[in-house]
Amino acid sequence: MLFRTSLLTLGAVVALTGCASQENANTLAELETRVAAMEAKVESGAGAAGARPPARRPGQAGVDPEKERAAAEQIKAAIDKADAFDFEGAKEICAQAAKEYGATQTFQQRGRVCQEVEVIGKDAMDLEVDKWFQGEASMGDAPATLLVFWEQWCPHCKREVPLIEQTYNDNKGKLNVIGLTKVNRSATDDKVAEFITEKGITYPIAKEKAGSLSRYYNVSGVPAAALVKDGKVVWRGHPAVLNRDNNLDKLLNN
Repeated sequence: MLFRTSLLTLGAVVALTGCASQENANTLAELETRVAAMEAKVESGAGAAGARPPARRPGQAGVDPEKERAAAEQIKAAIDKADAFDFEGAKEICAQAAKEYGATQTFQQRGRVCQEVEVIGKDAMDLEVDKWFQGEASMGDAPATLLVFWEQWCPHCKREVPLIEQTYNDNKGKLNVIGLTKVNRSATDDKVAEFITEKGITYPIAKEKAGSLSRYYNVSGVPAAALVKDGKVVWRGHPAVLNRDNNLDKLLNN
C-alpha cells in the first residue's frame, strides 16, 4: 500500500488528459506504470520475513521508489503548467525537480517537458541548413516562425507533418513555417523528397546542418516544434498542441 494513493492520483491525471497532447498523456501513463512496478517490487521484497534487499552491482545506484514517485508528480505538475502556457511556473517546478530529483530515473527519462520550457525566452538561432528540399526561407520572412522538426521514418511525423500544411495556408503573411530534418536512420534525401511530394507539402523544408538546430531547441524526440516571435522562442512542444483550442492564435496574438 506504500504508493497506492500516488497511483490513484496519477491514474486520475491520465484520465483527465483528454485536453492535453497525446504525448503528455502517454508520458503520464508511463509514469503510472513505472510507479506501479516499483510498488510491486517493494511489496514482493517485504513479503518474506527477514528478506534482504537484492545486492547491488558495483557502481549501480539504488532506486528510491518514493523519490521516483515524487519526481513523477513534479513532472505532472510541470506538464499542467506548460499546457496552460504558464511557462515560468513550469520552469520553477522543473528547477526544483532537477535539484531534488534530477538523479532519479523518472526525471532523466520522462522529464522532456523541462527540456522544452528551458528553451522558451531564448533568442532565436539563425538557420543553419545543408540544403533546401523545397522553397527557401529565413527567420525574418514573417512576424512569427514555426520550426517543425521531423524525420521521414517517424510514424507520428507522417501523421503530423502534413497537418501543418493547413496551418501554413491559414496563416500566410503572419506565420512562416519551416520544416527541418536531419535525414538520419533509414531516411535518404530521395525518400524525404518523395514524402514531400506524396503528401502535398508546400511549406519550405530543409536539411539542418549537423543537428545544430535540434540541439539549440532541445529536440530529443520528433515530431517537435518551436514557435519564434519577435526574435524570441515563445513556445516549444508537440506540434499537435497548436491545432487545439486555438492555441496557435493565442500564442500569436499574446
